[in-house]
Amino acid sequence: MLNSPNPHGALVVVATGAEAKFFVNDGSDKDVKLRHIGGLRPKDLNDDGPSGKRPPESSAQETDEATFAKQLAEHLYGKVHGGEVDHIVLVADPDTLGEIRPILHQDVSESVTMEMAKTLINTPTSDIERILSAPH
Repeated sequence: MLNSPNPHGALVVVATGAEAKFFVNDGSDKDVKLRHIGGLRPKDLNDDGPSGKRPPESSAQETDEATFAKQLAEHLYGKVHGGEVDHIVLVADPDTLGEIRPILHQDVSESVTMEMAKTLINTPTSDIERILSAPH
């Protein structure tokens, strides 16, 4: 078990059901310094459903968000298995976190050092750094 929930070099993922931003922590656990390294947006939502077809009780938005959660989980799997990422800090709104948590591959789940159920996608980077640097 890692002593630091935000280790130096960790991939910090800030996500909603419609977008993800990726950062690297160039600082430390108590002094997080984020460097933006890209992002991910949903693609091919009509062709790439969460499980192939929409449950009748789900809205189009719910299905699209579940599909994006699947795409994000697959993206993180590629990063972990490609040796690009050892540690992941996952910050997502509660619904997205609930969608992605059960579909993460075990290797990805084991790389997650911290989860935070917050909507921070439009939050300035300096505020995200402050929130992640706060005692956990």
